[in-house]
Amino acid sequence: MAEALPAADGGFRAAHASGEDWGRTAKACIDALEPLPAGANVGFVYATDALADDFGSILVFLRERTGIEDWVGTVGRGVSASGVEHYDTPALSLLVGAFPEGSYKLLPSIASPGTKTEGETSDWARKLGGAVGIVHGDPRNQQIADIVRDFSAVSGSFLIGGLSASRGDLPQASGRLTEGGLSGVLFAPETELVSGLTQGCSPIGPVRRITKAADNVIMEIDERPALEVFKEDIGELLARDLRRVAGYIFAAFPITGSDTGDYLVRNLVAIDPNEGWLGVGEEVAPGQSLLFCRRDQSAAEADLDRMLADVAKRARGRARAGLYFSCIARGTNLFGSESEELKQVREALGDIPLVGFFANGEISNDRLYGYTGVIALFV
Repeated sequence: MAEALPAADGGFRAAHASGEDWGRTAKACIDALEPLPAGANVGFVYATDALADDFGSILVFLRERTGIEDWVGTVGRGVSASGVEHYDTPALSLLVGAFPEGSYKLLPSIASPGTKTEGETSDWARKLGGAVGIVHGDPRNQQIADIVRDFSAVSGSFLIGGLSASRGDLPQASGRLTEGGLSGVLFAPETELVSGLTQGCSPIGPVRRITKAADNVIMEIDERPALEVFKEDIGELLARDLRRVAGYIFAAFPITGSDTGDYLVRNLVAIDPNEGWLGVGEEVAPGQSLLFCRRDQSAAEADLDRMLADVAKRARGRARAGLYFSCIARGTNLFGSESEELKQVREALGDIPLVGFFANGEISNDRLYGYTGVIALFV
């Protein structure tokens, strides 16, 4: 099945397809994309992990059939388009656009902070007074959060994207096939993008303060045993059987200075009932703010509506195309099995050319998030 998304004024076109194998799926996508926008020179390609082994062949095919050399993208546990989500089947979602010469620069893979590649690309962005990057990261790289933070700082760039997600290989595209780090494309300020972030979890208690911690273990909160405070915040019913909190209750760290109340959600990885300690998926330190939150479909739907209304207002009805990166814990796992999350996006923004994938972590500005949705609109 292939479907083209409506071409928008301003040189964008998108298509998505699912099929039995990569060849038929890619051909169906290309057929649906034609005619390409005049001057199309950048393509975004997202593939389900069923096509991870074929990602290199897909890139070669896309270049040959479209004449576009600069493709950027990766694989996800699912891919998305306007109002549609594909999972557990060979599927592709493509967006192509025409950008002025010299208005973008590919970001080859950065495997660690401070590399030569990082320096060359950040120099280009700094000379322009900053840039907006659409980026993809490798979740196997233990430095990936540091790479995101460092590159955003040294380049002055606002980054939008997600981490590859697959049950197999984790390929990326940045003009060529790559993996292992952070890659993508940077756009000069003349390419106007509007971005937004939506949370998938809602707070269940007050903001508290970590008073004793080491590495990723929280020992005391508000000068009390961490587990004691945790049980108080989650309520008596859950506190009676802590096995029920797995995948439902999370730790969250408010972002200092955020005017939108953003917070970073991290997994609870261990509970020590003897010591009264909590282990979380993040290094922590005394003095940090902390709150607990839960996965909540109704709250996620409401916050998605809030974010979409905000970006639509800032785009002033001029959105030409979009990219949407959502956590693998969202989509069918939170909103429902009938593409409800992407239908909600389409209802708010209209049927614009929009593609994306379901990620293993989401990137907004200089931070790595979880359980969120991040959008970028070309206006």
